[in-house]
Amino acid sequence: MPNDYWPPANVELATRRLLLRVPKDDELSAVAGVAARGVHKPGEQPFLTPWTNLPPQERALHVMQQHWSRRGAWHVDNWALELGVFLADRPVGMVVLKARNFSVLREVKTESWLGREFHRQGIGTESRTALLGLAFDQLGAVSAVTEVFQDNPGSQGVSRKLGYRHDGISRDVLAGRVATSDRLRLNVQDWVPTGPADLAVSGIDDARHFFGA
Repeated sequence: MPNDYWPPANVELATRRLLLRVPKDDELSAVAGVAARGVHKPGEQPFLTPWTNLPPQERALHVMQQHWSRRGAWHVDNWALELGVFLADRPVGMVVLKARNFSVLREVKTESWLGREFHRQGIGTESRTALLGLAFDQLGAVSAVTEVFQDNPGSQGVSRKLGYRHDGISRDVLAGRVATSDRLRLNVQDWVPTGPADLAVSGIDDARHFFGA
């Protein structure tokens, strides 16, 4: 049933293989179960917030609580759209498109994670491309940025493949040590629009004002 009070819940992105949508609670539990089974190899740390190091049950709960929190905190000047990624109706991970003061800056950021068993299948690239199609082609973004640890070749590769360019670095503290990330930016003039055969977007018309678009 469509959500008349919070239209972003109706937004769906369909690619050649994937469906990205706001998960219902039962689907969210299934997505969280993917995280519980593992998101990366032991010893790796791809995220500044070390939620993937939690025990499986707590890791799944983190995914669910963060999703609820972001939905509850939604504001036109500070929003984060979390979409479950489904492959043949099977949950494989989550992606996030977020922004602050989008109506003025027209800049978005992306985040994502996939279950470890779904790495190296092109799913990360395909789902990020769908997010960028929503941002650039539907919401009128002028740039997309992401921050990636310098020792995370997988995410670095996805960003470079999509045309992101180096835009400086950021330094943070992770487990008592300096963690350096590359800041990467993709401007709209470097974006290659996705065709209708590669991305179908539904539910966005009634939701645009929630994004400040």
